[in-house]
Amino acid sequence: MSNIITLKKNNQKEIDWDNVEISNELISSIPLESAVEYRFVPFREEGGVLSIAMVDFEDRDSQNALRFYIDKQNKKALIYKVSEELFPTILNKLKSPEIEISKAVESFKKESEESRQKKPVKASRSGDGQLNVIQEAPVAKMVEVIIKNAIEGGSSDIHIEPLEKKVRIRYRVDGVLHSSLFLPKNIGPAVVSRVKILSNLKIDEKRKPQDGRFRIKKGEEFIDFRVSTFPVSQGEKVVMRILDKDDNLINLKTLGFMGRDLEKINEVTTEPYGIILITGPTGSGKSTTLYSLLRILNKEGTNIVTLEDPVEYVLEGVSQSQVRPEIDYTFASGLRSILRQDPDIIMVGEIRDSETAELTVHAALTGHLVLSTLHTNTAIGAVSRLVDMGTKSFLLSSALKIVIGQRLVRRICNNCKKERKGISQEVIAMVKQELKDIPEDVLKDYLGYNPLKEPEKIKFYEGQGCRNCGDQGMKGRILISEIFDVNKEIAQMIGDSKDEYSLLNATQKDGFTTMKQDGMIKVLKGETTIEEIQRVTDDTSGKEVISAKGE
Repeated sequence: MSNIITLKKNNQKEIDWDNVEISNELISSIPLESAVEYRFVPFREEGGVLSIAMVDFEDRDSQNALRFYIDKQNKKALIYKVSEELFPTILNKLKSPEIEISKAVESFKKESEESRQKKPVKASRSGDGQLNVIQEAPVAKMVEVIIKNAIEGGSSDIHIEPLEKKVRIRYRVDGVLHSSLFLPKNIGPAVVSRVKILSNLKIDEKRKPQDGRFRIKKGEEFIDFRVSTFPVSQGEKVVMRILDKDDNLINLKTLGFMGRDLEKINEVTTEPYGIILITGPTGSGKSTTLYSLLRILNKEGTNIVTLEDPVEYVLEGVSQSQVRPEIDYTFASGLRSILRQDPDIIMVGEIRDSETAELTVHAALTGHLVLSTLHTNTAIGAVSRLVDMGTKSFLLSSALKIVIGQRLVRRICNNCKKERKGISQEVIAMVKQELKDIPEDVLKDYLGYNPLKEPEKIKFYEGQGCRNCGDQGMKGRILISEIFDVNKEIAQMIGDSKDEYSLLNATQKDGFTTMKQDGMIKVLKGETTIEEIQRVTDDTSGKEVISAKGE
């Protein structure tokens, strides 16, 4: 093989394979199937010389394929012999979603052209009378790449959005949307149709929203997708929520609960009856916490029945039911039926109206443990919200056991985390002011020191950005929370219709920490940043102070 300069053996340490970046030109130069079959990957080009990673240079078929590839490129080649164990890492770098999508688009165009020239086109007629060509093979490949890219990137949602001249694919990672891929405008309807087929939705219904779900196999496990279509001015928008049980149904400590908060939650899961409420806005992780609690409560001899909209995670041994308001099967009507199913534990997805609130309290007072969610800004605010819905204060005081208020903040990437230098004294003073009401023993338990008396030990951290976090400096999310525990004193105050300020003063004596205080502790523990805490707690105070830090 005259074009081969040399064969370099046993030199895997010469190159940092984890940080090798393969150009799009090289990725396009070799089909992924060929790289897999013949086990070689071109990874670099310098001065007209290709560097190629190869597993078995002695294999005759691989030699022939390599010779053909080098001749086609009309370049010389430097071959690096790599191990079987290392090769998959290098091979994965060929799997660029942009390149795979581009190949599928070209295949789509080619098949469309051939179909027009050679054979009748199989088409489906939409509701507006237009014919829609669905080229199954390339479109299926596009959807496969879109989904695979989302899973590998740790996304929670996939957005397929038609714009004026193209279709945009965005992924939500750690609560933030990122634009990732773009498709030609004419391919968008075919992609949407493919997703509808997977989700068992009506392909020809484009005038109103539809909801569905499907699942794929990942290794030995299954990943569920919740699908929502929505008509917009430029076509149909699709959002797919990725419901990965292994990724989300984790223990409470890993979610971010700690100290007193974790103890209170563990205590209430042993209660025979009462209401456990989780509060927070949409996207604050309420469902994840609910399912994590259900997993703790799901034991032999316990009958758990749920009402959900929709069923997000399928739990073995739990009777889960999805409400359908279009046929008058609501949380309220479903809750009446659940009470005739002899349940020990009931989970109601959300308390939305006075009737559901009344039935939830009734179920708790008749010997059931009820878990549910409520949209309020604070944990203590759940009391006035339920009273506003018509719940009697004296009944609520007997039924309510605990309220968990929570938000999600982005976690600093552990791979590139470094201490943040040059924090101003104003920021340190702000943190100390926020933590001044927390008992000293609690602060020492969390941090190992008292930041109020030992400010010189205060440290802040930030992510520098690396391949592991996509140069974001943040990877993953963690909860900040506040736990409103309804003890005897608090229950009496609720029964006497005391206001939120009085309830807050009383619960602070029991070690209550607000969400922002919990967040500040996690900042000092190096788990998140102070900007993240301010972002999710809607607190504008101190933003100028933070931006004025000297660095």
